[in-house]
Amino acid sequence: MTSIMTNGAAIAALNTMRSINSSMEETQNRISSGYRVDTASDNAAYWSIATTMRSDNKALSTVQDALGLGAAKVDTAYTAMDSSIDVVSEIKAKLVAAREPGVDKEKINSELTELKSQLSSIAESASFSGENWLYNDTTTAPATKEMVGSFVRASDNSVSVKLISFDTAESTLVDTNDAGDGLLTKDYTATIPSGTGTTTVQYFLIDASSTTSAAGSEVTLYTTTSDDEVEGMISAVDAMLSDMTDAASSLGATKSRIDMQNEFVADLMDVIDTGVGRLVDADMNEESTKLKALQTQQQLGIQSLSIANSNSDNILSLFR
Repeated sequence: MTSIMTNGAAIAALNTMRSINSSMEETQNRISSGYRVDTASDNAAYWSIATTMRSDNKALSTVQDALGLGAAKVDTAYTAMDSSIDVVSEIKAKLVAAREPGVDKEKINSELTELKSQLSSIAESASFSGENWLYNDTTTAPATKEMVGSFVRASDNSVSVKLISFDTAESTLVDTNDAGDGLLTKDYTATIPSGTGTTTVQYFLIDASSTTSAAGSEVTLYTTTSDDEVEGMISAVDAMLSDMTDAASSLGATKSRIDMQNEFVADLMDVIDTGVGRLVDADMNEESTKLKALQTQQQLGIQSLSIANSNSDNILSLFR
């Protein structure tokens, strides 16, 4: 039946045009945004996952910054510790030289004084961002320092921040509150000959005028200093050097861990970005091909609608 009230062909063609235009709008949005899932309405599950993982990546980016700050603190402490080891090694060499018969111990002591001043200067200047792991001038004992190491999302979707710790009690060289907390200010026991037997003596390297001072004697040479006393000082300084080497090793291990964690976080962020992209990114090759097909369909739809609308003109010709 032919009707001038209802044009079924035009209605069908119009519905087809609406469908084509809707698909074109969706495809154009994907091409312009680069996302196949841009809003929750596109795919609620994928959008939710992508949003959560993007948020986690921002947290991981902050972790990277924190790791960089932690690495800088450890680097500063390690560099100062390494320099201090060199100076203490030099002090040890000077003491060995003082053991030589006939040497001028007073002149060697002048060198020791300058070297000890250099040690104090190194320890005091080893500060980064207000933290000094080698010099303690507060009334509290050296404590464990914590650095942000990672951001973790557990299987139950709970989140937590993991920390990397370093105990500065291992690395403190000078403590102005309690001399016993500083590697260079605390007492080291040495055994020296005494008559037909032996006796123990205690030596410390730096007098920092600590509130609680060391009980032993400062490593200082006088003209009257005996060879046995010099050997006791050498023994004490060697023990200090051993503790400082252990502290440097701990700092180096901590730095190595931070570097590895930083590299892992960077890789993890890349993997998360790639994973999110697989869920929500648009395939531009596919979308461009689809757009070309839809443009062709749109042109054909317009032709179809034009033909359907021309049916009314054909009816008029019946009444001429």
